[in-house]
Amino acid sequence: MDNSLSHPVIRDLIGQLDSLTPKGRILGNYIIHHPRKAVFMTTRELADTCGVSEATVVRFVNQLGYGGYGEFLQALREVVDTELTLIDRAGLSRLDSRGADRLLKVVTEEMDNLKHFYDNAPVEVLGRIVDSLCDPRPVYVVGSRISYTYAYYLGWSLTKVRADVHILRGSDSTTIDWLTIAPEPSLVIVIATTRYPNELIRVAKLARRLEHTLAVIADSSLCPLLPFANLAVVAPLKHIPFIGSPTVISCIASYLVIELAARNGAQLQAHQEKLERIYLENDVLFNLKAEPPEPS
Repeated sequence: MDNSLSHPVIRDLIGQLDSLTPKGRILGNYIIHHPRKAVFMTTRELADTCGVSEATVVRFVNQLGYGGYGEFLQALREVVDTELTLIDRAGLSRLDSRGADRLLKVVTEEMDNLKHFYDNAPVEVLGRIVDSLCDPRPVYVVGSRISYTYAYYLGWSLTKVRADVHILRGSDSTTIDWLTIAPEPSLVIVIATTRYPNELIRVAKLARRLEHTLAVIADSSLCPLLPFANLAVVAPLKHIPFIGSPTVISCIASYLVIELAARNGAQLQAHQEKLERIYLENDVLFNLKAEPPEPS
């Protein structure tokens, strides 16, 4: 049996088993014991495997409280994604298959992820995060392991449109120091992706204990940081990634920065003029208009 028994989706299914029909219990037991197989099955495949009709599968999903089979698979996908090891992911990705058009597969899956997020985007919560970014209080953007890549991108981009932005690495113990001495209430944005590092859970707990405003951007409703968040944006994936899926969270970061810039007006112009002046004075960036260097 998989270790997925600890996940809320599976625990809820176990709790409802006794209230299901006999055929529903057959489906439920199969999914509990084989979530990694069930998550890739169509209604027909699941029905054939369990010896029931497709109509029974549809009724089973509805009785569990899901709006449809697709919604149920999405919840199950999150369960499976949070427990897969690197070895498991390599097997699911069929890295040993020959002749596969992996470029098409990657692009198609990322497009699916983006469309799924756009169709279900929590626009109101995103707007409230932008409202918090408009406030002149300090902003701390935190990530760890792969999510530090996204945190750095968001934090670095925010420095181009507002002041007092700090990028912190969750695995660095000085993050605790920075959040402890941060003026209250600062805005703390934590980006967390599966498999969730324990240090980010500690950061989330600390941010709330210090009464900072905590915004969490995660890729699953099972993210263990969500209970501590004042604001939470969940961007669940339509496909289980090999290492990670950068597209949706990168788009969320881009949206937050662009929306903040659109609201800042004259303040934005003064901030960016100052940056450009410093870049030029310190010869930070390549300048096409500069005179070419003297030949040696």
